This record gives sequence, structure tokens and C-alpha cells, in this order.
Amino acid sequence: MLVVDEQSNPFEVGCACEIFGGPLRPEIGFPLYDLRVVAPRRSTPMRDALFSIGAVGRLDEIDRADTVIVPNRPYVETPSRPVLLAALRRAHQRGARLVGLCTGAFTLAEAGLLDGRRAAVHWNLADEFRQRFPAVTLEPDVLFVDDGDVLTSAGSAAALDLGLHIVRLDHGAEVANHVSRRLVFAAYRDGGQRQFVERPMPPAAGQSLAPALAWAQQRLDEPITVADLARRAGLSAGSLHRRFRAELGTTPLAWLTVERVTLACRLIELGDHGLETVAHRSGLGTGANMRALFKRHVGVSPADYRRRFTG
Repeated sequence: MLVVDEQSNPFEVGCACEIFGGPLRPEIGFPLYDLRVVAPRRSTPMRDALFSIGAVGRLDEIDRADTVIVPNRPYVETPSRPVLLAALRRAHQRGARLVGLCTGAFTLAEAGLLDGRRAAVHWNLADEFRQRFPAVTLEPDVLFVDDGDVLTSAGSAAALDLGLHIVRLDHGAEVANHVSRRLVFAAYRDGGQRQFVERPMPPAAGQSLAPALAWAQQRLDEPITVADLARRAGLSAGSLHRRFRAELGTTPLAWLTVERVTLACRLIELGDHGLETVAHRSGLGTGANMRALFKRHVGVSPADYRRRFTG
């Protein structure tokens, strides 16, 4: 369920609708979610009165939702409606999953639902968030935080990162990859907000990392080094690192890790191999190493991930 309120940001609203809404997806074969849009009032003006959303559901429908995406707004100094905060507290108390996109973290914190928990918010609002909500552990250099039943994302585009993460948790890596390809957006962007604060070096004209990336993706089970990638890209190791930072917002080894974790997810979903075999075939090495990387990147252990597909 997507909750909008006065001054909600249209971009995050659109991201939620693109990922969680819509009819049957032909490339997947089934609808992913039954998305409803609700608001405290029937006609709700979006940010800066650019337009209004009308004919949405009632706020009390939150009481039946499994997942609630809370309102975000650019003017975080404006308090949220008490009726909205009360509805979010009820939803959390009965076990609903709560999602705050960008400044939605302020809404969750106002409701007291982030006290003692980790959260993400736009880097430009980090200091204000810490000052107002000292009981929350703010993670300043991540795109999103999955704290179990409460999830938060950083700046606007990170709403897509968090949305795809939720799809991955609920339906698996293959389905999340289908959605990301339709959005023309990376299924997983490794790296934090720091890449957007600092000015990256522009990529060299006429060059592309795509051939080197495609080469590596076909050999994830092999011991690929940074020197191997640099050689395939026709770059020095230092230039390769700078190009990765500028174009992908991450490092070569971090990118390889994410690709291997994604491959391991697919192998687990197929159910044809034991976890040690999955670790070997995906290039993650040992089961112990795969468990550590799954916890970091997927949020659950490989065994728990497998149980999602075996019942």
C-alpha cells in the first residue's frame, strides 16, 4: 500500500507505482503485488502543487496492508498528520512491513518507529535527521537500509534500489532482474551515497566497460582479478578503478561480488545444487564466505533464501 499526503514527491510515488503496481507482467507471468494508493484526503496536492492525486483509497485501508510505503515530502520541517502517524503505528504493531523512500524516513521517525534502529536518508538531510532523531542510527553512506520489517532508502533514485531489493526478497533474483531490465536500471548498485557527493572523474571518450563486464559475467566461477579486468578493458589497474567509480559507482571487486551473489541467488532458486556447490559455481568460494556475503547483500542467509523457494 502506497500512502501519499500533501507535498509528497511525485518521483518516489512514480517509482513505487512502477515497481509494485501495474497489471500482469508478460515477462514474469503473474502480478507481483496488489498495490493500492491511499491518502488522508480524497484530493491530495503533490509537491509544490504541481498536480493533485484524486480518487485514491482511504487512509484506514492501511489496517489491512501487508506492506505500507509511507509518505515523503521535500519540506521535512512540516510535521506529519497525527492521524497518519497513528495509522503507521497500528500497522507496525500488527506486523506490517513499513517502507520509507527518501524523506519517508522522517515520517517513520516522527512516528517513533525508528528508535533504536538503523535507517538511511538523503545525504543532504543527514545532519538535520541526526539532530531531530538522536535515537536512530543513521547509515550515511548506503543507498538503503533493510532493518527487517522497517526499510528506508536514501535519495530519490535509491527508491528504485530499495524497491528492487524488496522484489528480490519477495520473489527472487530472477524476477527482480526482469523488473530492473524493464526499468533500464541496475538490479543492484553496490556503493553508497558518497559517490554522488564527490565529483567523479568523467569516463574517457570512446571507451566502454561493457565488453570487459560481459567477459567477466561469463567466467564468474573463475578467479578473476582486477588485473584481468583491466587487461580486457585495455586500461591500467588505476584507470579501471577510476572508470568503475565514475560509471558504476563501485569498485571492480565489489562489482564482481555483487554479480556472484546474484548468480548464487539464481542457482539457489533452481534448487539443483547444494549450498557448497552453489558457492563454488558462483565464484564465492566456500559456504562460509557465501553466508557472510548473503547476509551483507541479500539480508538473509543462503539457507533462509532457499526456504523461500522450497516452502
